[in-house]
Amino acid sequence: MSELKEVWVAGEALIDLVPKGEARVPIVGGGPANTAKALSNLGFRVSFIGGISSDEYGAMIRKELDGVNLSLALKSDLPTALAKVSLNASGSASYEFRLEGTATFDFRSEWLPKGEPEILHVGTLGTVVEPGASNLFEWASQMSAPLVFDPNIRPSVLSDKERYRAVFERWAGISTVVKMSSEDLDWLGYSNPVRLFDLGFKYLIVTKSKDGIEGFTKEGAVSVPGVAVDVVDTVGAGDTVGAIVVEGLAKFGVSGLENNLLSVLTRAAKAAAITCSRAGAKPPTLAELEG
Repeated sequence: MSELKEVWVAGEALIDLVPKGEARVPIVGGGPANTAKALSNLGFRVSFIGGISSDEYGAMIRKELDGVNLSLALKSDLPTALAKVSLNASGSASYEFRLEGTATFDFRSEWLPKGEPEILHVGTLGTVVEPGASNLFEWASQMSAPLVFDPNIRPSVLSDKERYRAVFERWAGISTVVKMSSEDLDWLGYSNPVRLFDLGFKYLIVTKSKDGIEGFTKEGAVSVPGVAVDVVDTVGAGDTVGAIVVEGLAKFGVSGLENNLLSVLTRAAKAAAITCSRAGAKPPTLAELEG
């Protein structure tokens, strides 16, 4: 991918406290951090745009994102945000967050980088937690680069559906691609996803867990089945799909993505299955994906 400018991924890198027996094990998480890691594994030059603490958890994040450029991230003495993870019988994750007063969401115009990447990916709680979210939106809205937006809905952080819909629609309105889960759509109350195109984006990618992935345009839709795998957990699976969508956008361009959507989603389903086959957000390398 050396012909590309850097892909920028903006949002949070935090610590997931994942159950292991009676204890909880700290694992680096946050949807955007997972996506940045997945893109790095695919061979992209990717920069992470977010706050990283000087505390021990921040050191874990820096180590985990070893292949990601962190020179544009904020170095901060504020603590790292934490997410207490619960897993149900099928391995699906839910989250309880500690976010206030952390380095993780300290988005400010004073440090957000100038210039533009080839592609910008923004997601999860970085688009919701104020006051940083508004600063991040103002920054992103000034760019001409294609924007991939993953809302990754977290009702435990913002339970007001009307407010969450307003946040979603504001970001979708400046996006090129919106990638979300069927659970996200249902929770927000959008029964007909095609109507969302009135917001102005060009592609809608909907993950449906074991049932695969659907890709929508104004003109129609394609779908691919899920790839059968022994699921350890689903942490990072959707973020891996987002990375493959960025890869497809980089390879085919905005206009060319439509004719190649089926192959991109087939690749995304395979990549997500690999991530689900191991604990935590461990997206595949390029060699694993193409092996």
